[in-house]
Amino acid sequence: MVDGAVARRTGTVSEFGSRLDTVADIVFVAVCLMKLLPVLHFSVWIYIWIGIIVFIKVVNIAAGFFSQKEFISVHSIMNKVTGVLLFVFPLTLAFIDLRYSAVVVCVAATAAAIQEGYIIRKDTSMEDIV
Repeated sequence: MVDGAVARRTGTVSEFGSRLDTVADIVFVAVCLMKLLPVLHFSVWIYIWIGIIVFIKVVNIAAGFFSQKEFISVHSIMNKVTGVLLFVFPLTLAFIDLRYSAVVVCVAATAAAIQEGYIIRKDTSMEDIV
């Protein structure tokens, strides 16, 4: 979660590292969903909410690809907050009700997805948002 900050601080930022970080983020979220969704018993509305977030993310990826002819990855603060919340989510299940912790993660993920779409559509430089 801090690899980008370390790379910037040490002057070792690279295009490959940025792409690898994006792939790692996608794998992390996919594995979390594959492992957590079967064992947790969410309400139907949470599954619908997750589906909406995925839809927004797919639309953002398509919009970025069609507008700039490359896959755009936005490493915004909200995306980082969502990643931290998703990482901490299983650890909170012992003392926070599943409905409440899932809502917190979904709110952050929704805000991150909307912000990501806004940034992509505004054609903002990626260095301005990190």
